[in-house]
Amino acid sequence: VAVLHSKLSYGERFDEWRKIKEGKVKIVIGARSAVFAPFKNLGLIIIDEEHESTYKSSQNPKYDAIEVAKKRVDIENGFLVLGSATPSVDSYYESQKGNIVLLELMERINNNVLPQIKVIDMREELDKGNKSIFSEELYNSLKENLSLGKQSILFLNRRGFSTFVSCRKCGYVVKCNNCDISMTYHRNKNKLRCHYCGLAINPPKICPVCKSKYIKYFGIGTEKVEEFTKELFPQARVVRMDMDTTTRKGSHEAILEDMKRGKIDILIGTQMISKGLDFENVTLVGIIAADTTLNLPDYRSPERGFQLITQVAGRAGRGDSDGKVILQTYDPSHYSIIFSQRHDFTDFYNTEIKLRDEFLYPPFVDLISILVYGQDNLKVASISKEIYNLIKDKINWLDKDQKNRYLIGPYPAPLEKINNNYRWQILIKSDKSNIDCLKALIKRVCIINEYKLNTVGIKISIDINPNSIL
Repeated sequence: VAVLHSKLSYGERFDEWRKIKEGKVKIVIGARSAVFAPFKNLGLIIIDEEHESTYKSSQNPKYDAIEVAKKRVDIENGFLVLGSATPSVDSYYESQKGNIVLLELMERINNNVLPQIKVIDMREELDKGNKSIFSEELYNSLKENLSLGKQSILFLNRRGFSTFVSCRKCGYVVKCNNCDISMTYHRNKNKLRCHYCGLAINPPKICPVCKSKYIKYFGIGTEKVEEFTKELFPQARVVRMDMDTTTRKGSHEAILEDMKRGKIDILIGTQMISKGLDFENVTLVGIIAADTTLNLPDYRSPERGFQLITQVAGRAGRGDSDGKVILQTYDPSHYSIIFSQRHDFTDFYNTEIKLRDEFLYPPFVDLISILVYGQDNLKVASISKEIYNLIKDKINWLDKDQKNRYLIGPYPAPLEKINNNYRWQILIKSDKSNIDCLKALIKRVCIINEYKLNTVGIKISIDINPNSIL
């Protein structure tokens, strides 16, 4: 067996690669790049958790490991198995069309029942006078679990202590100078940190705009949940697992081992605790804020929200005792929450696929993102408009009405500035039959620069069917 992943040294990676190439191993286990393992007689590729966005590389050369795997087994006469409890909408759509054989496991391992998911409307909690992070139901459930000697998991997909810092007098919000995005307060280091470029600064004691001392910390992250939990349950063994607590070598494994051995009563974490963990004594999962993923301006947000809720809920009740999930939200009527509460992937898919069809999003079309960025915002905007106009003029296979539906932009990207680069975005939708023509046109305009655009100081990133349009 060979193992391939990014933590290997160059020497280790070369040794593993050579063993594969020389036919000395029959099985390779690895992360995304393992799909390129140089087998001479490839027979089978298994991709677990196929819905994960990390299978697509966002850096050049951009590639989707699942698409690479499909091509490899097609060329080399092998088989591809995609596994997931929450299949991607794209993959499930292909199965419904008969392009993928669908095999379903109708029961949980050991015939365990799926955990009951109880949805808590946090607006009602506020009406009752409860302003804390935990609903009354979650607090009581944690208390009961501790008394029974059972373990609990608390999930929040935001790290840090407070998500932004603001002046209560004038409304000023501390933003990253490089990215124009609000900075997150990390209490353990007493620093404000940008989660996009890594800039860290000291928190202000007075407002730099109005000189007021009324500086307030808003929002919650895993660090605040940890502190609050320890205050409520001082006798409990509480551990946090996120990027801030797993930077040291072996720290990730050490936390999981302590959890397995029962040395942790309450584990608090981000997305890294949402899947793959199998602890028989975990009977309670608390989802602190289910809305964080659902409210992003991205057409895949409902799908990601459903997947994340379902995956983290699946950590409860994997042993002999039944599991329970407390899901806190300000939007209990959202279809992702309704269907995840019912463990109903089919109805979620049917709802989502109708919306994708109505608004022309994958899998009914291919979507190409053209991201133009640079340090001169005026020039970025100007080049974006030139690219848009050229493409709109040259897409002669679309009529005027279709052009208005298929071309979106140009506009400042939702994350408008990152690392001192201003970002403008163009989104182009294409019927499957025209995608090759569109690729050729974009190559002429953006890569070959056939129309002599003045792109000095400008970079252009092209992504076909991006995982995110933020």
